[in-house]
Amino acid sequence: MNKIAPEGKALVVVESPAKAKTISRYLGSGYEVLASYGHVRDLWGKDGAVDPEKDFEMIWEVPAAGKKRLKDITSALKGVETLYLATDPDREGEAIAWHLHAELERAGKLKKKNVQRIVFHEITKNAVLKAIQNPRNLDDDLIDAYRARRGLDYLVGFRLSPVLWRKMPGSKSAGRVQSVALRLICEREDEIDAFVSQEYWQIQADFATKKKEAFTARLAMLEGKKLEKFSLGSEQDASDALAICQNQDYTISEQKARKEARRPAPPFNTSSLQQEASRKLHFTTSQTMQIAQKLYEGVGSLGGLITYMRTDGISMSSEAIESIRGVVGQKYGADYVPEKVRLYKNKSKNAQEAHEAVRPTDPSRTPESLAGTLDASMLKLYSLIWKRAVASQMSDAQIQRVSLDITSADNRAVFRASGQSILFPGFLALYEISKPKAQEDEDNATLPTTEKGDSLKLKECRQSQHFTQPPPRYSEASMVKKMEEVGIGRPSTYASTLKVLQDRGYVNLDQRRFTPEDRGRLVICFLSGFFQRYIDYDFTAALENQLDEVSGGEKDWIALMNEFWKPFWDSVQTATDLPATEVRDYIDQTLGQQYFRPTEDKTEQQARQCPACKDGRLHLNFGRHGLFIGCGNYPECRYIRQPNGQDGEHEEEYPQTLGAEPESSLPVLICKGPYGFYVQLGETPVAEKGKKKPPKPKRVSLLKGMTPQEVDLALALKLLSLPRTVGAHPETGVEIKASVGRYGPYLVMDGKYTTLPAADSVLDIGLNRAVAVILEKAKSGGKGKKVSGRVLGEHPDDQKPITVKSGRFGPYVQHGKVNATIPKDTDPDDISMERALELLAIRLEKMKAKAKK
Repeated sequence: MNKIAPEGKALVVVESPAKAKTISRYLGSGYEVLASYGHVRDLWGKDGAVDPEKDFEMIWEVPAAGKKRLKDITSALKGVETLYLATDPDREGEAIAWHLHAELERAGKLKKKNVQRIVFHEITKNAVLKAIQNPRNLDDDLIDAYRARRGLDYLVGFRLSPVLWRKMPGSKSAGRVQSVALRLICEREDEIDAFVSQEYWQIQADFATKKKEAFTARLAMLEGKKLEKFSLGSEQDASDALAICQNQDYTISEQKARKEARRPAPPFNTSSLQQEASRKLHFTTSQTMQIAQKLYEGVGSLGGLITYMRTDGISMSSEAIESIRGVVGQKYGADYVPEKVRLYKNKSKNAQEAHEAVRPTDPSRTPESLAGTLDASMLKLYSLIWKRAVASQMSDAQIQRVSLDITSADNRAVFRASGQSILFPGFLALYEISKPKAQEDEDNATLPTTEKGDSLKLKECRQSQHFTQPPPRYSEASMVKKMEEVGIGRPSTYASTLKVLQDRGYVNLDQRRFTPEDRGRLVICFLSGFFQRYIDYDFTAALENQLDEVSGGEKDWIALMNEFWKPFWDSVQTATDLPATEVRDYIDQTLGQQYFRPTEDKTEQQARQCPACKDGRLHLNFGRHGLFIGCGNYPECRYIRQPNGQDGEHEEEYPQTLGAEPESSLPVLICKGPYGFYVQLGETPVAEKGKKKPPKPKRVSLLKGMTPQEVDLALALKLLSLPRTVGAHPETGVEIKASVGRYGPYLVMDGKYTTLPAADSVLDIGLNRAVAVILEKAKSGGKGKKVSGRVLGEHPDDQKPITVKSGRFGPYVQHGKVNATIPKDTDPDDISMERALELLAIRLEKMKAKAKK
């Protein structure tokens, strides 16, 4: 197929410059090829970009980089008759083409232009020229599926994440697929934590034939009974069995041999490529996809070396199969070419828009021929892809499996040995799929040639102790496999999903295994308790299937969005109103089980006993810096330790910024003073020399029992709103306010103060309850606390006491000879040390001014 000259000048737009460079070599001089560098626009990065009230209308924005690309494309369109949108052949590629078309059309740059969408699954000359000859329109179904997926991810992120930030201080955002993947890793860690190892023993023996050929067998039967894994549960059991097996003559009592054929695995799709590259090459999923992208886009003058690497498909074109069969016959001989062509069928309902498997574009380009052209990583991955694809069209391997039963002369012990021999290697001459080590050892074991009735010499018999092992932590390979089994996400998103979890600090990849961080376990505990449906495996998999139905034109994307949105929004609103104490209690009860696990010598109650004060109960708590264990008697007992068991008071630096107050944009701080923790609105101003001291920002002390770690922005704003108006008394119309003083929360109405019961929250108490509390006090004839003579503390200048007193003209604070009246709008019980010092300073200045005059 030769280069095609367009009827007029044509512009081809692809994603990457490497791809553009490769394609430009295949087209005539009438074509110009430009790169869009991926998406030229994305959803507006602020709340409101997706409007559920207007059929999920979306607001798109073009970033600076996108504007530059659009400007380049617009300039190139001048004098062009045909625009070819040649982005990748999947949902994302279709979306990039749609964004380009929409922005160019909005700018009026497509008038009198012939716009065509072309796709190719490999960047070869034939594939590109064939695509030019067979253009199509944009696929509305694929675009709708993209919009649905993007809208779902956006709504979950912008609606669920703020709840997470408020209820779980220090947490990062939550994602629709990432959270479910995180659940998998956390649940595996829970299984490991809960695992109780069990002891078992095995007996092995080394035998030799008359020709002195040695092999090893394992005790399979004892005293006529089949040995199960835990039949020998102790050293004594093993010793007793060993005594029976020793000093015996042995004969082969049974010999079985069977032949079997092993079929090769299908060529790679995205998932299997990521798994095998992880196991064999130790590549991360991100690394695998980055290298595969380079191989697909083209290397130098070679062009694209592999087909499109984001695919669920495992089939290959007939041309590719015939080419591979030719390579096999030439390289290995006719015996290695099966009589019938091997066809592989994908089990996926919608296999990523029916793409081919990942295969070499030209099977005749062997890895050896590219050794001097590709760098080491690219050559390794290309070699893996080439071998898997070529092996998939090779003959079966013919294997003979042999098992021997070896019985003692007294028939009390029977040993069993098994192994295999390869009669014809077939595809194994080129490629063997990776297996667990134990299975590899068994498959690779060889046995000597023997006959039933042959006598064997017992060379050595030994016992060995073993312990059951917990399930292994997920590697990237096993994680990809599990995500595929469960049906969450799509292979093309696995790499980015796992990277996001690491970037957010939710998981750690150590020695190629995923371990959840405390923050990740905390997030999953919260989501499991209050958003269980949205991290449910079946629900997430069903949603992925519905998205596939949208891309297949079987379901309307707006209908899908509506089905998801209403119950999800109800869950968000319910979770938003959750009291902080309820969240903390749930975390302590649920996740705390992992940290206060009963042992043989200690119950959970004993494990929770505070080692400092002895009568306090330890709680699992959390703050912006993660999990910690603290005493329930805080602040009287300040015992705190890290979940890893390290004791010591949890020291943090203060003040710390919690966020900004929405109306004023002033920072909201949590501070530590000499009399405890408090929240503050705005920075503390610095007094300039010679000028009047500026007023202090508003401050409110934390409530009794409230730890600084649990205070987030929402809670701090509630504290700063004190005193707050509860409402007007329904009978008298007098305003009722709620606030907190030195002795705790209270209600005030018409200048009369009522202590708030411990069961009520000063931040949330409603009007009806407030009226009832005031009425109960009136009926009981209760009186307010006396404040006369109450010592607040020592003055920082001279360490003399500051006292709250009641006088003829009302309450006041006293320091030495300075008396400062407490304002009428301030409850004497509410006066703090900071406020008292402020009042005394103002009074002292007035006294000095009067004396001077």
